[in-house]
Amino acid sequence: MNIDLGRARAFMASHARVLDCQRFEAITTDSDAARQAIIHGLDAYRNLDGGYGWGLEPDLRAPESQPGGAQHALEALADAGPATSPHAAALLDWLGSVTLPDGGLPFALPISDPVACAPFWVKADPSESSLQITAAVATQAYRAARWDEAVRDHPWLVTATRYCFDAIREIDETPFAYVLSFALQFLDIASDTHPEARDLLDHVGRFVPRNGALAVVGGAEGETLHPLDYAPEPERPIRGLLDPKAVSDDLDRLELGQRQDGGWVVDFTSYSAAASLEWRGHTTVDAVTVLRMNGR
Repeated sequence: MNIDLGRARAFMASHARVLDCQRFEAITTDSDAARQAIIHGLDAYRNLDGGYGWGLEPDLRAPESQPGGAQHALEALADAGPATSPHAAALLDWLGSVTLPDGGLPFALPISDPVACAPFWVKADPSESSLQITAAVATQAYRAARWDEAVRDHPWLVTATRYCFDAIREIDETPFAYVLSFALQFLDIASDTHPEARDLLDHVGRFVPRNGALAVVGGAEGETLHPLDYAPEPERPIRGLLDPKAVSDDLDRLELGQRQDGGWVVDFTSYSAAASLEWRGHTTVDAVTVLRMNGR
């Protein structure tokens, strides 16, 4: 790998929140202690109802439990594997309690204090299901389920999977970039256990351009989702939708993206000073993870 891992570690120590530092250590050292630290670190963001809030999603800083918090909690639990959390089943119980009758999650629940929260979270309709957030949460649940049977066997995952399959099947025009990205990621990992996901992957794969770049309409100037954002793992079904050269070029882009301070940057808007730093730490963990798993 041609990045400077030492500078990346220094960036994490000087800029990132503790949870992402623990994720970085687990990924780069394969340390059992670091994996357990992730499990315990999540407790700072956990509420008594079993969900997660308190800025675990950096642009959603309100304390109450939110689907966006659940997404990032499950992401961290997946990174902690094979260590598992005694709170995982309670999180999926909470997800079940806020799931709408059609099986989908609302993009966000009502927010008590919108200070420093992104407007797209604040203005979300809590009575309407969102494919974007349901697919995003379910994807991370499937990742965590690789290690934790309490997640794998939970009825919420069955409900969410059925909702996502039905909603994706109805897509007949190019969706918003984040909707397409999370739908692709969900289908890729769901295909391990659900054969119909392969056909649906082809169904929405026709909306993926040859170079794999998905422009975020209405986002920050130049905001784009790149192939490695939604197809990070080699030898996965989703890679079959992409030109191998597009993947190789994107690995070069990511490798060259390390800044002088050792971290990576994001191209989307952050809504607080804390979120700006926290997203950089989160993104740096992701960049190092992707490059390592692709042999860079």
